Amino acid sequence: MRDLVILGSTGSIGFQALELVAANPGKFRVVAITSAGNNPAVIIEQAKKFSVGVVGTIHNAELIREALPGITVIDGKNAAAEVASITCDVVLNAISGSIGLAATVAALKVGNRLALANKESLVAAGDFVMSLAKQDQIIPVDSEHSALWQCLMAGKRNEVSRLVLTASGGPFRTRKDMSTVTVDEALSHPTWSMGPVISINSATLVNKAHEIIEAHHLYGMNYSQIDAVIHPQSVIHSMVEFIDGATIAQASPPNMKGPISYAINWPERLKAATPALDWTQTHAWEFEPINQEKFPAIELAKRCGELGGGLPAIFNASNEVAVDAFLKGSIAFSSIMECVEQSVHRLGGSSPSAIRDLGDVSAIEQDARTVAQEVLQRMVSS
Repeated sequence: MRDLVILGSTGSIGFQALELVAANPGKFRVVAITSAGNNPAVIIEQAKKFSVGVVGTIHNAELIREALPGITVIDGKNAAAEVASITCDVVLNAISGSIGLAATVAALKVGNRLALANKESLVAAGDFVMSLAKQDQIIPVDSEHSALWQCLMAGKRNEVSRLVLTASGGPFRTRKDMSTVTVDEALSHPTWSMGPVISINSATLVNKAHEIIEAHHLYGMNYSQIDAVIHPQSVIHSMVEFIDGATIAQASPPNMKGPISYAINWPERLKAATPALDWTQTHAWEFEPINQEKFPAIELAKRCGELGGGLPAIFNASNEVAVDAFLKGSIAFSSIMECVEQSVHRLGGSSPSAIRDLGDVSAIEQDARTVAQEVLQRMVSS
């Protein structure tokens, strides 16, 4: 039986992980869970159902303590990092946003295996995070990186010529006029059910840009060897091209339980984690190149990644500010990437050449958020 810690248990990834635990009695023991605590009734119910010993939260700590006598409740902004330090078999980091970085670092430092769903950990501080990780200590949860992990088993690393991540294209793949995009339209993803920030990032393809940076760090490939392609059906999750011209692809229905189960149960597969493809039905899979002019996020992220240092963190933090402004109705959808590009341009010359610790990341992100707010104010007033 594996001892499992779930960070972000009330989000989509956390919910599905707990469903997998419930469906596989005797396989996992949930020793701790965390959430922001904005919906305390949910985490209280989860704690009771799975008999956890520790709950971490930022908000509503006293209410949660009263409802869970005998259970240790850790509260405050460092709660997730403290919980991630609990010795266990696997820490699933399903926290959304750069706040999840400290928990990633904490889990790695104590030697826990990390099932990583928090993109920002590698986007904002990839070199630093990977310097802490032992071989196979980080197992990716994103469906694209899980697919790459599986496809890479088909050959030696020195036989790999290219990684190809697939992207659904989001809700605006065929839309020409992006100037009138509404929040509701941007949140309506055609394939996946996700939280608001990830849904917007998918619509701008920032999500795919993040994944390219992640792939660089996870697999040690140059950015020139990492591409993305539109695949609207989201059945092929990613591909690896080898030097002999062979391309190995991983296919499964667009369901996150497959990659979650693979990460928390690695190196073994979990039986019936998700339905397989139905080969009694006709399938048609499409692929098309990404329009870089329409979706500039990928090329911008590659440039930031190649220059390195604090630029990926600037890219990420300024995007968080811009997405928040769009969700609040303050700026147009087309202004999101404009804000990110201007922020990167303004701060690029002062970005540090290397990130040494969490303090560096925090300082870089704070500068990026300040500059992004200034950029947004000029946009609104002009």
